[in-house]
Parts: sequence; structure tokens; C-alpha cells
Amino acid sequence: MARIDAAKKGVDIETVFQDRLGQVAQDTEALLDHLLAPPPVEGERARPARLLDAMRYVGLGGGKRLRPFLVVESAALFEVSRQNSLMAGAALECVHCYSLAHDDLPAMDNDDLRRGRPTAHKAFDEATAILAGDGLLTFAFDILCRPETHSDAEVRLKLVSALARAAGLGGMVGGQMLDLAAEGRYGEVRLDESGVRELQAMKTGAILTFSVEAGAILGRADADSRARLCAFGRALGAAFQVADDILDREASAEAMGKRTGKDQDKGKATLVDALGVEGARAECGRLVDAALELLKRFGPEADLLREAVRFTVARKA
Repeated sequence: MARIDAAKKGVDIETVFQDRLGQVAQDTEALLDHLLAPPPVEGERARPARLLDAMRYVGLGGGKRLRPFLVVESAALFEVSRQNSLMAGAALECVHCYSLAHDDLPAMDNDDLRRGRPTAHKAFDEATAILAGDGLLTFAFDILCRPETHSDAEVRLKLVSALARAAGLGGMVGGQMLDLAAEGRYGEVRLDESGVRELQAMKTGAILTFSVEAGAILGRADADSRARLCAFGRALGAAFQVADDILDREASAEAMGKRTGKDQDKGKATLVDALGVEGARAECGRLVDAALELLKRFGPEADLLREAVRFTVARKA
């Protein structure tokens, strides 16, 4: 496969990773651009221009597209068609982008800047931003249900079920509710380290776990392989959040393309608060080691997933 050929030629794995990440981002952008085109598809009456513009603004706003990359690379372990994995990755990106649009709203984090440009409610208005998020969330399941995502309806059903649970009550949305409560909006709530870990595993980790679980589902992987990838996803998601908490504390708004320091300003509990900055760095290192250990079974074919772990914790924005 391409990653092995590159290694044999002495190409640095980080270079291969950056090239592949960029290619997946480009392909995901092109696919979303096609899927969010103006003409309605069968079963739709019309696509209102303002709503479509807002959905495109949120969904086609760039970003690293790490989650689709994880879908593509985990699916490649099982020789899944790239078209199938890109479709699943595009669906997941719709969920991720909807969550950002809603998180930025005045009722939530009240942010004006996302990826270096005005947030959706600033570029349009609050009502349109809400509907754009609603539209992207439901569109994600539209994408997963299409035969282009997988020819087997049972596989598509498993993807729908897994994403719904990762994104919903017991996953990302539930984690967001815990996050709001931790700000003290509903009375005094003091989260200990265990509570912070649970909140983050739901709010951030559940979707990142689905990123790699989707590859296993698409590839009809055996139970052990799927369980290992899910455990890998949980470790990666936890490391991602710790790294994000450290960045929020230390990075500039210019580097991040969004407001920083907001967690501390709102009194949100993070592992940086629980462990201190150096303790959080050590915990991040422990999680990285755990994630890499879980990939050993997959051999050199998982090298780009390994590099994704390093990229996640070393990123500066």
C-alpha cells in the first residue's frame, strides 16, 4: 500500500501524514461542496438559499478535517473503498460542524470568531445559525443512509446507530449539558477529576471514537479489532482534549483562530485545573502511549494513525 511504499523509499512518515491529511481535507471539502449543491435531491421540495448558504458557510469553512481522516485511515486497515470512507467522513464532519455552530451561539459559548472568521450567528443571524446546525445534523444521517456510503444496508444501519449514540444524549450533546452545568448555570457544581474525565469523554471523546469505529464498521471488522479501535479512539479523544485545554490556557487567539482562555474565564473545570499544566502534559503523554499500544496489532498499516496521535497532541492551533 502507499504508506508502505513511502516508507521503503525513505520518505518521512510525518511528511506522508501531512500529505494524506491534506488530501483527505481536500477530498472532503469537494464532496461536501457537491452534496450541499443547490439542486434538491429526490424527496426534497427545495433548498432555501439562505439556509443552504449558512450550511455551506459552516460546513465548508475549512479546518483540518481530522475526523474524516481518521475514518479514512481506520477503514483502510480493512481495505474499504475510499468512496465509502469519504462519505462516512463527510457525514461525521457535518455533525462536527453543526456542533461548532451551536457551541458558538450566545446561549452557549457566545463566540464571535471561529477558524479566523466570524461565527455563523455573526455572519448570518442566530436563527439562521441554529437552523444551519439543525440542517447539518440531519443531513449527516441522510449521507450515511445513501448506498454510496456502503452497498450493505446493515452496515449503513450500524453507522447510523453508532453516530447517533456518539453525538446524542449519552455522547456529545450530553457532554455539552454537563459542561454548561460545570459553569455553574444551574447552581454550584464542583467537578472532581473523575467528573471532568467523564464530561470530556462524552463531549469530545465520543465523536473521535466514532471516527475510528466507523472504519471498523465499514470494514466489517471482527469484534476484537473493533473493540481495540474504539479503545484507541477513547484514548485519542482524551489526549486531544487535554492538549486542547493546554492550548486554551497558553496559545494566542491569533494562533488558534478563535478566542482563548474562555474556559478559565468561565470557571470551567479541566484536567489542567485538576492536575496543573505539567501534570496535564504528563497525562497527555500517558494517553498517547496507551493509544499507540492499542495499534500494535495492526502493524505498519496503522502508521498514519500513529502519526495522527502525535499530530493531535503536538498541534499549536
